[in-house]
Amino acid sequence: MLPSHGKPFRGLHARIEQLIAHHDGRFEAVLEACARAPQTAASLLPVLFRRQLDLHQTTFAMGESIAHLHALWQRGRLQRELGADGVYRFSQTQ
Repeated sequence: MLPSHGKPFRGLHARIEQLIAHHDGRFEAVLEACARAPQTAASLLPVLFRRQLDLHQTTFAMGESIAHLHALWQRGRLQRELGADGVYRFSQTQ
């Protein structure tokens, strides 16, 4: 496999399975957080990323957080509500 970054590697199918398992775990963590209280993309950063992020990393992390929320929302696992402050908050579907 010749990735867009990093070294070439063998075992594409194993790597795909690792990525799927990783994202499934992240989806579960997001669902658990949203079951406790409505969450924004920003409030989920510590759930999805357990290390301290710098500004550059936070920019990419917000994209990941939004993508996870929208994937679960589109699948009907989360509902979203636009607050008076203009921020979407996601919670577990009833």
